[in-house]
Amino acid sequence: MSACASTQTHICKFPGRHASFGVRMESSDQNSDLTLCEAIDEEWKSSPADNNMLDCTASLRLHEQRTGDAKVSCMSGHDTIQDVVRPLQENANAQKASDGDTGSPMAQAASNARVCIGCKMSLGSGCCVNHLGGSWHPHCFCCYACHSPISGDKFLTCRNHPYHKICYKKSSMPKCDVCKKFVPTNGAGLHKYHVHPFWKQKYCPMHEMDDSPRCTGCERFQSNYVQHMSLGDGRKLCLDCLSSSIMDTAECQPLYNEILDFYERLNMKINQKVPVLLVEKQALNPANKQFGHHITYETRGLCLSEELTMIRRPKPDIGTRLTDVAKPSINFKRQRQVTAILILHGLPRFLTGSLLAHELMHAWLCLNGFPELEPVIEEGICQVMAHMWLESQAMEVSRNAMDERLREFFLQQIAKNSSPFYAEGFRDGYASVMQFGLRRTVNHIRMTGTFPL
Repeated sequence: MSACASTQTHICKFPGRHASFGVRMESSDQNSDLTLCEAIDEEWKSSPADNNMLDCTASLRLHEQRTGDAKVSCMSGHDTIQDVVRPLQENANAQKASDGDTGSPMAQAASNARVCIGCKMSLGSGCCVNHLGGSWHPHCFCCYACHSPISGDKFLTCRNHPYHKICYKKSSMPKCDVCKKFVPTNGAGLHKYHVHPFWKQKYCPMHEMDDSPRCTGCERFQSNYVQHMSLGDGRKLCLDCLSSSIMDTAECQPLYNEILDFYERLNMKINQKVPVLLVEKQALNPANKQFGHHITYETRGLCLSEELTMIRRPKPDIGTRLTDVAKPSINFKRQRQVTAILILHGLPRFLTGSLLAHELMHAWLCLNGFPELEPVIEEGICQVMAHMWLESQAMEVSRNAMDERLREFFLQQIAKNSSPFYAEGFRDGYASVMQFGLRRTVNHIRMTGTFPL
């Protein structure tokens, strides 16, 4: 009977942070194995902070003893646990560095399979946000409006984009350009607001009834954060209109002479030097009522004229009988005369010029003996002259883009005036001038009192 070394199986359990684990080992030297296990158990108790590392190094050490790679199979009386574990720790650290701290290949592949929708990078093993059909890094899940991360669960989704609740409200609800507040809902739960047809300024309907100040030039409402200049007669002027405004009569004279030249180039010279006065609102409106001028929203210009009746009595000759003198023949001659043109002061240059061109046409009709015309005909041809002058200024616009915008606005004001006299008259008068020319249109008005169309 041959002798053979007995082989036994031992399980060395090392309590870990999550669960204890064992290393199966086969050895022909039971005492060496037990000595190593007991030494590591003692080191575990004395150094609990390094327990995870001891688990790994102990496993590697037992594996080396089983495979015969270790040079020392047991601890001598002069060896300490540090002497045994230190080289094993270095081996474990090297193995861990070679793996890149990513764990096993399978774990790394599972981690790389999760990609953030926002940055398209791997999510790794950290926390993430699951929303909109995918996963996000917490710092990548941001509001579509303000681009700040969304924390918590209080957010809204619109068109597959996340929003903070306040950001969604700001981006979706209409905001008043005047009071800078969100437009309130009406009785039907709808957000109703008005928009200026030219400037596209949005405002609450109440601003048309609460005496919110408007610019007297461009008609825009004054914003809460933009101050207007007061003209002293209840009117206000925005800074854009203020830059080209004409404030007094002396300042208006060069513009007045320019428009007289415009009439002369059209073979419609005004022979009488008509005085032009820039006045305040309070001085213009009483004059308008006195002379019965046709008005729309606000009276901004007025041509004052008067009709003189001249009576001519023949001088009796010597020897004429008294009975013939008692019944002399009397000749009446009526003559219309323009006394002045009044224009509101403080208006932008293009608006002041268009008003002058309009009122000078009234003066031209009066001074050239035209009969009394229907308001729609007279106001219509005067609006055509104002429109023509504004069109002639297209090449004269300065480098200021706002001046060009104001010119376009005043052109639109003439074309889309809400008054039946001004709107209908301009439409028919402008069409007549475009088809027949200005001179033929004016001659037709003189003969028939109507437009040629």
